[in-house]
Amino acid sequence: MERAPRGVDPNVPNSARVYDYLLGGKDNYEVDRAVAQRMLSIAPDTRTLAWFSRKFLVNAVQLAAEAGIRQFIDLGAGIPTSPNVHEVARKIDPSARVVYVDFDPVVYAHCNALLTQAEGVTAMQGDVRRTEDLLDRLKGEGSIDFDEPVAITLVGVLHFVMDDERPAEIVARLGAAMAPGSYLALTHGADNSNPDFIAQSSSDTANSSAQVRYRSPAVVESFFEGFDLMDPGVVPLQRWLDDDLPDTGLVLLGGVARKTSAAGPG
Repeated sequence: MERAPRGVDPNVPNSARVYDYLLGGKDNYEVDRAVAQRMLSIAPDTRTLAWFSRKFLVNAVQLAAEAGIRQFIDLGAGIPTSPNVHEVARKIDPSARVVYVDFDPVVYAHCNALLTQAEGVTAMQGDVRRTEDLLDRLKGEGSIDFDEPVAITLVGVLHFVMDDERPAEIVARLGAAMAPGSYLALTHGADNSNPDFIAQSSSDTANSSAQVRYRSPAVVESFFEGFDLMDPGVVPLQRWLDDDLPDTGLVLLGGVARKTSAAGPG
């Protein structure tokens, strides 16, 4: 019988653990594997898409690091999977500062145990929906200097933020805190995904922390208001990686943008 840490309900699916299973990890429970298998039964390419998502994150971090960014905030970091953000960033500059943030206490524990041995790498348990508190803690605990450019990644995060939690306002507040020259990268589940996949995943995750709100490409693109989108824009992740990659049942949109205006979003 699987034993869960105190405070963790192994009977309720968790987005980080489902993703961990899709990536071949072992930090998941039967309920997470069941949800993932039902997704795979409708869209078998979802496991491949999970790796596309990871590659998108790695490429976005590398892009920002090569542009001179030396501060990175990985919001919704998830259970550690190598290469991690600090490994990518520090390959370019060993002095890069990285903060991993996740709402899930178990994910935080994993990040804190596995990723924070090096100076300048910090793990925080935080909620992106409490944006002001998070920004204050990033300045303090994370030693992030928002007067200097920073890269923020929101990979697989905003589709877990419901409409009444105002995801656009969250991104706008983060953007307003970022100095010119900063980078923003995010992914989001699209409402033009396979309808059966949307129905099954929505049913499986209803009223859990893994509940998903699929949104249109236009809405996802609006999250980048105040930033300059880089080519190829807000498109399925495959287009960010290779023009020859096949479409998938679950459509994950991705975008990377740079802040050029001192006024900023919002």
